[in-house]
Amino acid sequence: MSDRQVAPSFELPNVGPGPDPCSLSALASGSEFLVCFFHRDSECAECRTQAKRVRDRYDAFRARGAVAVLVLPDLPEDARDWQRFDLPFPLLADPDHEAADAYGQPAHLRFADDWSDFFGRMPTVAVVDARGADSRIAWRHAAKAAWDRPATNDVLGAVDDCRKTDPPRATGT
Repeated sequence: MSDRQVAPSFELPNVGPGPDPCSLSALASGSEFLVCFFHRDSECAECRTQAKRVRDRYDAFRARGAVAVLVLPDLPEDARDWQRFDLPFPLLADPDHEAADAYGQPAHLRFADDWSDFFGRMPTVAVVDARGADSRIAWRHAAKAAWDRPATNDVLGAVDDCRKTDPPRATGT
């Protein structure tokens, strides 16, 4: 997956604030940037900690014209457990991993992710630049290990860096 490629579209069940189902186009229509956090699963402690850190800094995301979106590779009923964290942004369920795979979320020995944190889906963060006619992936962090994830300040810095670039142009222009 290369930077500045057209962001893959998605439409997933949303168990958090916002439209249900929730799509890339709906989110992009109201924001300059989308920050998609693809988590390992609803039971991952590091993922829950990261979600709460993003929640605690959500005003900083909004001040940058960005909306955060959390994507769990779980059924909606499992993802609903995260409602107790009072997340102010969409919480999407991606049980078939369609969006996660389209955004290049690494997975190591997927069949074994219930056995060990060394296997399964690895955390991924993608900043989507939605300022132009075609939303594009402007920055991405794809982890090689379960604990490898950028700090919230680093993600905010990535949004700041993306803002310094020209908005994406329509495909073919």
